[in-house]
Amino acid sequence: MRIVFAGTPEFAVPSLVAAAQRNEVVAVYTQPDRPAGRGRALTPSPVKLEAIKRGLPVLQPESLKTELSRDALRALKPDLLVVVAYGLLLPQSILDIPKFGCWNVHASLLPRWRGAAPIQRAIEAGDTQTGACLMQMEKGLDTGPVLLHQTLDIAPDETAGQLHDRLSTLGAQVLADGLGLLRANMRPVQRPQPEQGATYARKLDKAEARLDWTQPADVLARKVRAFDPWPIAEGEIAGDTVRIHRAIAIEGRGTPGTVLAAGRDGIDVACGEGALRIRVLQRAGGKLITAADYLNARRDLRVGA
Repeated sequence: MRIVFAGTPEFAVPSLVAAAQRNEVVAVYTQPDRPAGRGRALTPSPVKLEAIKRGLPVLQPESLKTELSRDALRALKPDLLVVVAYGLLLPQSILDIPKFGCWNVHASLLPRWRGAAPIQRAIEAGDTQTGACLMQMEKGLDTGPVLLHQTLDIAPDETAGQLHDRLSTLGAQVLADGLGLLRANMRPVQRPQPEQGATYARKLDKAEARLDWTQPADVLARKVRAFDPWPIAEGEIAGDTVRIHRAIAIEGRGTPGTVLAAGRDGIDVACGEGALRIRVLQRAGGKLITAADYLNARRDLRVGA
């Protein structure tokens, strides 16, 4: 089988490994190198680095909408195009080229959380379960029929970064299962997605990171988890703006934004309902510290401890 793989971030690397197990990947598409770091040097994607390590040809077109791009893909004579967090739009003319069409690994239980940020939105919404789907791609955004899926539970204290890593591994397993069926001439059954229950996981915006203390504490605690490792929740504690990395919702009453208690267990800030206990935080330009370490420099905040 001739597989072309398209992916860009770290999430897609385990799926590339799964697709390349039998030396069937004939080319890897990934986004062009982008400036990164303080020096803004052009940096290859994680998928490109993995492809180079495996000696796989790498293509990095700016777009797949040109005739040149279509000709390049046709020349590869793909049986299947596997797409995992690629980041470029695939027009119908591209979807039609591979013999078995295009498969996509998506980090949610479709039709819930179609779109760019399914992992973060699942945590933010308070979902207790998610999973990975193998989907037959069509023109719509994550609307194609589901071929296979696996579920997993979201831990009560799990961050988006931790869930990302687990779903990356699970997505690779779902892909491997699908490829195994295809090799055995048993094409996975296509199950159309129901429109009922469809939700859209909009892209994260850095402006969302600013916490609004008038919201309920459990909502803010979920945001802290959902926005870790990016863009990281941000809030004001008695005039000091900090980034909040670990926090839990607790009982408490007071004017939203007021520090109710501060001690070795954390810093309790009143919310619209309940209070948010901040346990790990970061001052501007500083490193991650515990609430206890923060209070060593803010002895004025030691109240109710």
